[in-house]
Amino acid sequence: MSTIDAPYPAHQDYGNDVHVVEYGEQTIIVVGTAHISQESVNLVKRVIEQERPDCVCLELDDKRYQALTQKQQWDALDLKTIIKNKQLSTLLISLLMASYQKRLGGKLGVIPGAELLMAAQTAKELDIPVSLCDRDVRITLRRAWKSTSFLKKGYLVASLLASLFDKSEISAEKLEELKQKDVLTELMDEMGDTLPDLKRVLIDERDLYLVEKIKSSPGKRIVAVVGAGHVAGMLDKFAIDNRHKIAEVTLIPPVSKGYKIAGWTIPLLIIGSIGVIGSQKGVAEAGHNILFWVLANGIPSAIGALLALAHPLTTLSAFAAAPLTSLTPVIGAGYVTAFIQVLTCPPVVKEFESAGEDIGSFAGWWKNRLLRIFLVFLFTGLGSAIGTWVGGYEIFKNLVS
Repeated sequence: MSTIDAPYPAHQDYGNDVHVVEYGEQTIIVVGTAHISQESVNLVKRVIEQERPDCVCLELDDKRYQALTQKQQWDALDLKTIIKNKQLSTLLISLLMASYQKRLGGKLGVIPGAELLMAAQTAKELDIPVSLCDRDVRITLRRAWKSTSFLKKGYLVASLLASLFDKSEISAEKLEELKQKDVLTELMDEMGDTLPDLKRVLIDERDLYLVEKIKSSPGKRIVAVVGAGHVAGMLDKFAIDNRHKIAEVTLIPPVSKGYKIAGWTIPLLIIGSIGVIGSQKGVAEAGHNILFWVLANGIPSAIGALLALAHPLTTLSAFAAAPLTSLTPVIGAGYVTAFIQVLTCPPVVKEFESAGEDIGSFAGWWKNRLLRIFLVFLFTGLGSAIGTWVGGYEIFKNLVS
């Protein structure tokens, strides 16, 4: 069992953001921080220096830790593999959220995650081991994406984009409020109760994961540095053994059978309808329907590529791929064209580095070749979807006429 004393004993004068948990033989000092607050940076350094713990636990996974403590090696990011693994959507969400956090941090003059970087640096200076206790960010984003319905995915992306393009000044009162809370919690608050599944994945599951990883970290005296938005949920979980749930919250949900069946239904209906048209009205009529299908899919997808200012070969691939990818749920036109765009017009390192800033302006999406890949992916995929409905409607109309 564990006992909780919140806040930390007054004689230390750490304030209300520091809590102590007694768990078995361990004393765990939980420091709740705002990821864009200089006060949090100072508090973290002070607590670690005064407590001299056996271990410092951070709300970071290996990927985010490397990004904070080392100069990012953007050339190590293999876009072709990301596209092959169908992870462009999660990469886009990651960029949008990072840019959102950076924009708020810029208002306060603090680099997002500065308090976590300070914790790592202070621990290193004092020769204290560091334990990375957060779930792999790629798993978190993929679980969040899969847990969100199609319509709510659109709402999420729209909300993030709206926050990026919102150039209104943040009031002094709002800035003070942001200093007291986790930026991710602020984002969840802005979205309200519209995306409960997203909150469950981004906040609640990670509360559980963080607690179990902290409890399993070495040492009897531990300082755990986590976002303020996680503290309340974490404190309730220290007394509960949730080790058996770790596998559950690190699993990427497979595509449901119902979704797979639905994904094949439309292609099979279209192919079957063309076959019936051919048998009833002749090969020539079937050929006309096939040609309509090709044009109905190819033209909107190619227009999408043109709107994204894609490479000419990407535009040709959009026209050629859309009629075929629309007949299979295995891969979409957007992934094919994004892959071709990477091959024909790969982004350079400085465009990776400036993506967080460029993403906040309309012109930046077309100027930055990394962001243009996302435009290609989105616009050609949308064009193909439009073509599928237009082409399918025409074919079914000809079948029953």
